[in-house]
Parts: sequence; C-alpha cells; structure tokens
Amino acid sequence: MASVGIIGAGRIGQAMARIALRAGRQVVIANSRGPESLTATVEALGTGVSARTVKQAAAGDIVVVAVMWPQVAQAVGGLDLADRIVIDPTNDFEPSDLDGRTSSEVVADLVAPARVVKAANTLAAAVLGSDPGQPGGQRVIFLSGDDTQANGEVSALFEDAGFYVIDLGGLREGGRMQQVGAPLAGHNLIRLP
Repeated sequence: MASVGIIGAGRIGQAMARIALRAGRQVVIANSRGPESLTATVEALGTGVSARTVKQAAAGDIVVVAVMWPQVAQAVGGLDLADRIVIDPTNDFEPSDLDGRTSSEVVADLVAPARVVKAANTLAAAVLGSDPGQPGGQRVIFLSGDDTQANGEVSALFEDAGFYVIDLGGLREGGRMQQVGAPLAGHNLIRLP
C-alpha cells in the first residue's frame, strides 16, 4: 500500500494526514521548521503519523504539497521527486498571474518528472479532513491529472478513505474546473446511493 508524505503541516496538510490514515496508509508529515516543531501535531493526529524532514516526506510513494501557493516553488526546490506521484491541493487566489495555465500545470513543471494529480483543493480543510461518510451518501472529491496510473493511485487513496471520486481528466481541462472561482470550487457535494 502506498505511503504518503506530506510537505506542510497546516490545515490542509493535517486534513490530508487524516485522509491517509483513514485509508490505512503510513504517513510522514514535515514542515520547514523541522520535525521537533510537530510533536503536538503528530500526537493530535495519532498512530500511523510520524514527523520527519521535508526530504524524508518527499520519499513517500505519494507526496502531498500542502503549502500556500506562494511557497510551492520554495517547498519543492531541490527535492528529488522522480518516480513520485505528487498531489497538488494548492489554490492560486490570483490566477491572472498564470498566463492562461492552471496552477497544477505550473506545479507539474516545478516537480518534473513527478506525476501531478490535482485534488483536495475544492473543499475547506475542516470539511476535507472530516469523515466523508455522510448520512445517506459519500462526500465527493474531484481530481485531475495527465497520468492514468497516477490518477488511479490517488483515486484509490481517497476511495479507501471513504470518498466518492470523480476524475475530471487532464490537468488543463480538469484543473480549470477546480480552480478558485471555477464551477466546482467550494462545493461540498454528497453522492447519494
């Protein structure tokens, strides 16, 4: 079963750790201040999570870049992410600076040759980290990516955690639907049986 490394221990990073734990994965979480700064976070998240360095988190089979958009380049700079699947849950709140590209296309350039999957950016962190099993259904989560195998691995992670996954296609087309201000951003949808 794929291990999950999380770069960033804020609200989204912690929500992704909860998801990975619910999915039965081992989780390594890291931040720029070092593992010793994460003692309380790891205790709150519970068994199955360990605090390590950013480099160690980047060694996970699936790596989540859970930092604010302006910090992405710095967070992934110098990391070897070859053969990794990178989940991009970031949101660029000023997409006018992307020259018509999606934020995930930019992230894909920054982490190449890693395979990028856009996911976990359309829900607020509190909703994302809560139990996706809802009365009468399952919380919906969207993803998009250009690599079918990577999309499948990320789908499996979210499905094992209890989400209903909808694959929107490639980073350009699917990513556009997930960006801030786009049709799917901010909607907490429940799939009924």
